Amino acid sequence: MADENWKVVDISEVRQRLEGRDVEYLEFLNVPSISCGLYSLAAGSKDMQAPHDEDEVYFVLEGRARMRLGDEEKDVVPGTLLYVEAATEHSFFEIQEDMLLLVIFNNAAAQR
Repeated sequence: MADENWKVVDISEVRQRLEGRDVEYLEFLNVPSISCGLYSLAAGSKDMQAPHDEDEVYFVLEGRARMRLGDEEKDVVPGTLLYVEAATEHSFFEIQEDMLLLVIFNNAAAQR
């Protein structure tokens, strides 16, 4: 990753760096406009997120759960893409299978 204009990330390598805690977030990319990480939630664990200051996108790589977005609830499975606007209350619950999510934050607010 010597070139600052682009980066190549092997998600399987990042995943190996997760420590196996019930709830874990590991950031692997942080540039002025976006940041990316892997979010891991074990089956039966509690997601204790608070609203974020940035817009956020989740892509479900593995697992099954439900997600609460404000007053709505959605089933999430592998292949589900979720957009969460900044400051929106949200959390995963009823985590039936270990979850692995790709998370992308819009860091544009930090540039203002």
